[in-house]
Amino acid sequence: MTPVESLADQLRERLTAAIVRAVPDAADPDPILRRSDRADWQANGLLKLAKAQGTNPRNLADAVVETLPVDELVAGREVSGPGFVNIAITDAAITTQVARRLTASRLGIGESDGPRTTVIDYSQPNIAKEMHVGHLRSTIIGDALTRILEHRGETVIRQNHLGDWGTQFGMLIQHLAEEPDADVHAAGDEPSLSALNQLYRDSRARFDTDEVFADRARDRVVALQAGDPDTIAAWERIVAESKRYFEAVYDQLDVLLTDADAVGESFYNPMLDAVCRDLEAGGVAVRDDGALCVFFDDIKGPDGEPTPLIVQKSDGGYGYATTDLAAIRHRVGTLGADQILYVVDARQALHFQMVFATARRAGWLPADVNAMHLPFGTVLGPNGKPFKTRAGDTVRLVDLLDSAVDRARTVVSEKNPDIDDKELAERSHDVGIGAIKYADLSTSRTRDYIFDVDRMVSLNGDTGTYLQYAYARIQSILRKTDGATPTAHPEIPLEPAERALGLVLDELGDVLASVATTFEPHRLCAYLHQVATTFTTFYDQCHVLNAPDPAVTDNRILYCRLTADTLHTGMSLLGIATPDRL
Repeated sequence: MTPVESLADQLRERLTAAIVRAVPDAADPDPILRRSDRADWQANGLLKLAKAQGTNPRNLADAVVETLPVDELVAGREVSGPGFVNIAITDAAITTQVARRLTASRLGIGESDGPRTTVIDYSQPNIAKEMHVGHLRSTIIGDALTRILEHRGETVIRQNHLGDWGTQFGMLIQHLAEEPDADVHAAGDEPSLSALNQLYRDSRARFDTDEVFADRARDRVVALQAGDPDTIAAWERIVAESKRYFEAVYDQLDVLLTDADAVGESFYNPMLDAVCRDLEAGGVAVRDDGALCVFFDDIKGPDGEPTPLIVQKSDGGYGYATTDLAAIRHRVGTLGADQILYVVDARQALHFQMVFATARRAGWLPADVNAMHLPFGTVLGPNGKPFKTRAGDTVRLVDLLDSAVDRARTVVSEKNPDIDDKELAERSHDVGIGAIKYADLSTSRTRDYIFDVDRMVSLNGDTGTYLQYAYARIQSILRKTDGATPTAHPEIPLEPAERALGLVLDELGDVLASVATTFEPHRLCAYLHQVATTFTTFYDQCHVLNAPDPAVTDNRILYCRLTADTLHTGMSLLGIATPDRL
């Protein structure tokens, strides 16, 4: 498809040409366009250019304006301040652009230049343990970035790095073998971790208090690592039951992760010996008190002292670093990654800094492959502290999701008392899960935020529910048009609210490009909230179906349709549902 060139890009081309005409030897003719409250756009680049040219910026701005004609795009231009150029776009150009985007595939939004393969590592729950509030942000942020990058035309390989290997499985499997009442599966067909939770608690209690059992559990770890058939079969049962539960949570959360994306630590276990041998043979890692370590001159720990990366312990065991290095080697060498993203909390920043540096030294992470740790802040409780239960335990993820859906049920039923039970359940899920996702994604990724269900599901303010309500209101308008696609009338003058809406609707492609570069979904959230609030002003000030002229009605229906499509596209890329009715 041929993308629709944005009004900003069209104007940038005109301005650049005008600058070149005014200053033929300009080394950097970028006009540096910004949206402005004084005009539609403001060009700020002439101050920088004037300094390089050794000339007065206002005189230079006057010269550029003289060479920038008023035409079908530019309605007016004037110099302001020390050398800014304020530019207004014609009403006709705005309406024409709305019609173009509405009829174009993908709203006229193009794909990224040179599609690449991105491996994105997110969610990362542990086998035999319930997902908790700490898994929320990684899962939601990773899912949104996956959707946005795929929409941009990139090949995205999802990797759910499960904690499915380690010493804890020795005690789990040994207890399972010794206790006839122990099981990994609860009664009924619904996936649940209740049996596994009980297994973990009971086996941990025995491991901590019974040294003889602890010795047998350690022997079981050796059997697991050696591939003993009975031990492997028990391990597989534990893993399979955990995955059933994870998939149920992912279904409730409406994210893209499936079992096919699950790649546990066990997958890399056969590679770890080669990782260590190759690092040592290449001189990247050295032995220190029996442990295999990588030392750095420029990487220091929180205490300011040099911190080595331990890739093999003195007892021969492996740690997270070894597995992460094997994963990088596999993702670049086998999966063909051009980019690897790790959506992991901020506490792991030093770990990834050392892992990436080690992989680059070893040649497993070439200079043309981008590896990034995308840290995120903490979900806080109402008291502003890390979210805990009243008993001080970590909050289960399913409890958070259920609380939002339950609160949403009240909001939806109050808004629509006549809704039937089936639709109420569907809308409550859409609103509750959408509210959680938006509250998370609308917060700058690196910041903490307070989990406040009442605020999240509010119909007012910067919430996902407000966006869903705006979308549903537009659908209510469009249902009254019987699906007609009216003709655009660019010749009709626009009201200020129409102009503002048309201009903001033209920016979705630029916003998505920005998110794909910065990996900051809150930029898309902020844009969608701007679309919704701008539409609200338009709706309040401009009659759609009862406009004084049928041609004006046609135009306003087009604006409504593009607003709905823009909200739907943007919210879908955040993983948020867009119900037609609330």
